Amino acid sequence: MSKMHATDKAPAAIGPYSQAVEAGDMIFISGQLPLDPETMVFVSDEIQEQTRQSLVNIKAILESAGYRMEQIIKTTVFIKDMNEFGKMNDTYAEFFQAHKPARACVEVARLPKDARVEIEAIAIKE
Repeated sequence: MSKMHATDKAPAAIGPYSQAVEAGDMIFISGQLPLDPETMVFVSDEIQEQTRQSLVNIKAILESAGYRMEQIIKTTVFIKDMNEFGKMNDTYAEFFQAHKPARACVEVARLPKDARVEIEAIAIKE
């Protein structure tokens, strides 16, 4: 049995999907754009701030469902321009210091609302 999760501390879904779905002891966080949950606009045009907001949104969803960032086992980063990988990676590292989940990072042609980055995550309760 799965359970859908939503919090107003992260941006509302902009399509027919859930912010997160919990199945058993795992939670799957939908791709998070760098939207401010109150204004639903990007926090900045800079990759660092967009990366930070995407991860803040993931953290808010996890916490609302009773999970912690340290329980993330896998992330996928979708980036508009791989030339910005270093800047994105530096900001990403602020959230994952001792705990380093598996990760994929792919450059994509375009993201919703023309974001520079979108991040999804999977976490497990231990």
